[in-house]
Amino acid sequence: MSAAGGVLRYPAFRWLVAARTVSIVGNAVAPIALAFAVLDLTGSPADLGLVVAARSVANVAVLLFGGIVADRLPRDVVLVSTSIGAAVTQATVAALVLTGTATVPLLVALSVLNGAVAAVSLPTTAAMVPETVPEPALRPANAVVRLGVNTGTVVGASAGAALVAAVGAGWGLAVDAAGFAVAALLYTRVRLPRAAAPAAAERPSVLADLREGWVEFSGRRWVWTVVAQFTVLNAAFVGATTVLGPVVADETFGRAGWGLVVAAQTVGLGLGALLALRWRPRRALGIGVALMAVTALPAIALGVAPALPTLVVAFALGGVALELFSIAWDHALQSNVPRGVLARVYSYDMVGSFVAVPFGEALVGPLADAVGSTTTLLGCAAAIVLATVAAASTRSVRRVTTDPAPSA
Repeated sequence: MSAAGGVLRYPAFRWLVAARTVSIVGNAVAPIALAFAVLDLTGSPADLGLVVAARSVANVAVLLFGGIVADRLPRDVVLVSTSIGAAVTQATVAALVLTGTATVPLLVALSVLNGAVAAVSLPTTAAMVPETVPEPALRPANAVVRLGVNTGTVVGASAGAALVAAVGAGWGLAVDAAGFAVAALLYTRVRLPRAAAPAAAERPSVLADLREGWVEFSGRRWVWTVVAQFTVLNAAFVGATTVLGPVVADETFGRAGWGLVVAAQTVGLGLGALLALRWRPRRALGIGVALMAVTALPAIALGVAPALPTLVVAFALGGVALELFSIAWDHALQSNVPRGVLARVYSYDMVGSFVAVPFGEALVGPLADAVGSTTTLLGCAAAIVLATVAAASTRSVRRVTTDPAPSA
């Protein structure tokens, strides 16, 4: 039996993958539909930035609370509830757009709600995988989840662009809402055993929960070392590729070519997940951390060789490396962090990894104006390599294995 088929024989895991994939397909439509909805409404890139930023800020602000919710309540119930919440918010946005009653303040408010709901579901989904498969199946299970996410993203983004072009942004947002509604139904099939809940008087405070999560996070040097690596790496990579990448494309090989480059990265992610199904080194995290140096290649290629074939190869290789790391990271956390605090550790990880992204996006433009795009892109690549070398040279990172995690 193949590794993928082996983990899919567990019913709870099958429903988890199905629900996650469906929600990703719907959610991949949302950024495209929302962008065109705002531009149709006001024609202002600044308004679009405000709506998008509102969701990101709410997402980061609520992530730590999301980890507490995921560790306190049954995770399948949390995912059903957050999916319903996401469906309601997106359906409301769709109705406003379709009826011509949308305004920027309303879209900002609904984006904040949607970002908050996503902040609860993200750590919950990541922490739920160990609840659905036995310990030896964690690595292939994470690979299958990632395959579903990548496939859903490709299908959703491509279908979303076609849908928005054919029938308008409002219907694209309606499809997103429907995707979350279907995901909520699928999550109801993920039936997990219920642990006895502590009495209200015995339940720790929210502050105590946060403190416990922080102790588990900060007490593992390998965890915060990798998160520090990604604080730098994400800011540099996202700034280089999402801000300067389209600028370079406009100046050289064109916008259609940029779409091909982005697609190449997604293909690389899929290849990385397939490779992870077969390749299972015991110290996979150290290898994955070191492989993140490969993600400097897209920035280097954009800076010194912005030709389409070179960029396609560079972004595909970067995707493979990123996926091998992501699967190794999930497996390492799930195998070494107690299950009762896993979601909170994930939430600290996500906050630390994402918090610097807006700064990277904001800084690369002025830097490119001051010193040139090539110098800025090479600086981003250098930051990626230096952060990776620092993390990969740390003994605690290299020595992490995937031994079974304690249950509490």
